[in-house]
Amino acid sequence: MTADVRLSDVQLASIREELRGQLFRWTKRLAELEAAVNDDAVEVSAKPDVLADIVSVERNIAVVRAALRNIAELVYGRCEGCGADIPFERLKARPLAAFCVGCQRRREVR
Repeated sequence: MTADVRLSDVQLASIREELRGQLFRWTKRLAELEAAVNDDAVEVSAKPDVLADIVSVERNIAVVRAALRNIAELVYGRCEGCGADIPFERLKARPLAAFCVGCQRRREVR
């Protein structure tokens, strides 16, 4: 396990704002999809695709909310594989990263 590199308040605030932006965009997309699935103008054959998109968007919303909850609970940024702190640079690029680079590579090789 690597040394702790806790995120600063400024770094956490930056990531929190990015995640809130993602949550806003996903929530807006969900509302659009829900409106489309209830729209009589949408062809019946297209509705299964819209429903699949709704499930995908709901999953994304849940992941973003979990990350925001982890920030609030001060457990955000820990690798789910080895428990090490994930560097800010990785989290800034991928705020939803759940694994450090090493663990992510090992997962992708499987």
